[in-house]
Amino acid sequence: MMATAPDVLRASRLCQRGPRIWALLPSSPKWRPASLVSYAPARMTATVTLEPGSRCRWDEPVRIIVRGLDPEQQVTLRSSLRDENGTLFRAHARYCADAGGALDLTRAPALGGSFAGLEPMGLFWALEPENDLVRLVKQDVQTPFVVELEVLEGHEPEGGRVLGRAVQQRDFLAPGVRREPVRAGRLRATLFLPPGEGPFPGVLDLCGSSGGLYEHRASLLARHGFAVLALAYFKFEDLPKYLDEVHLEYFEEAVDFMLQHPKVKGPSVGLFGFSKGGDLCLSMASYLKGISATIVVNSCVANTLAPLHYKDMIIPDLGSDLGKHTTTESGLLNFMNIWNNPLEEPYRQSLIPLEKAQGPFLFIAGLDDGIWNSEFYARIASERLQAHGKERPQIIYCPGAGHCIDVPYFPLSRASVHSVLGLAVFNGGEPKAHSRAQVDVWQQIQIFFHKHVNGKKSVMPSKM
Repeated sequence: MMATAPDVLRASRLCQRGPRIWALLPSSPKWRPASLVSYAPARMTATVTLEPGSRCRWDEPVRIIVRGLDPEQQVTLRSSLRDENGTLFRAHARYCADAGGALDLTRAPALGGSFAGLEPMGLFWALEPENDLVRLVKQDVQTPFVVELEVLEGHEPEGGRVLGRAVQQRDFLAPGVRREPVRAGRLRATLFLPPGEGPFPGVLDLCGSSGGLYEHRASLLARHGFAVLALAYFKFEDLPKYLDEVHLEYFEEAVDFMLQHPKVKGPSVGLFGFSKGGDLCLSMASYLKGISATIVVNSCVANTLAPLHYKDMIIPDLGSDLGKHTTTESGLLNFMNIWNNPLEEPYRQSLIPLEKAQGPFLFIAGLDDGIWNSEFYARIASERLQAHGKERPQIIYCPGAGHCIDVPYFPLSRASVHSVLGLAVFNGGEPKAHSRAQVDVWQQIQIFFHKHVNGKKSVMPSKM
């Protein structure tokens, strides 16, 4: 069967060194003992090589090489992935083999299809769901996503004969990375620890207004040397079902948990937040102690969606006017302009006092964000910090990137059903530019945290 192909090749010693190569029939072939050169069934004319192999981490690039084609043969490469809910994601691109009958996606440009040009990872980032409103989400990081790659004859993605096929398992939990569910007091989270004895620089990872517990970003970041706590704050287990109000003491418990953990290097941790999780991280950095660096992705600089409580203080939410939304040609709601201006009264009360924070900031702003005016908010943050004599924050502007900036090679989610409003909303983004931004941002995140969450310098408590 398809799932046993790697085992068969491994047993035949064809996969002991170098990249793993195999070709599979469209149906389930019956493998039979033969010589070392005859394990690809006769009906397949091409072999597909995957480097670094048939299994790697999701944030790793893969090199795809097809051999055994006719000189300058026209073929279509098709990729497919089925998520944990059964939704099928697919992409395809048309290519032409070289004079030797080979096709190397790091050298050969796509001639059209889901993308065009030299895009070695296009068959991954260009994956599109059958339902346009479905966003690819990894629910269980302990299992891989399985991507099937097919080589089809000609330039018709649905009609050509299958010439070769390969399967790659893309993991979210690297070898040696430990996953530890956390149910300490009120905390509902998962801690990911890198291989080795540690201690490791610690990072808290907060998702957006969809709620729940998302682990895929934390699990991948852990393999790069960080102890990462993926923290849920509503709509998970016994946490509040709705985001009616937020108490900062809950997040303070999470910081204390990390700083008391023997595998986490103190005396401080970093914060990493996306969308609503981003403005929560800004509030944490401004009011809590033990924070040395903060990264926010496509977030507001004001408290949003629900009042924020901390001790005897309440920061109101920014508020919005849904009547200011616009509608795209495809009928999606664009929320960019619905939010009240935090620089105007009476909405200034919702601004987060970033100047109270002790560590540096990194703002990541998608310039095609359809949910937040992320560029505008990043500029407000920069001006506010400098007006109070603080260091200018690092800002990465991402042209063509939409709201859902994720880990490398995750496909763009241009539209989705908003979990709070239950409406189809426009997230924005242009697939190729969005994908490039994700690769660059992932590297910058690691550089920033390695530089600033190093435990060499004590972080003084913030003053209210």
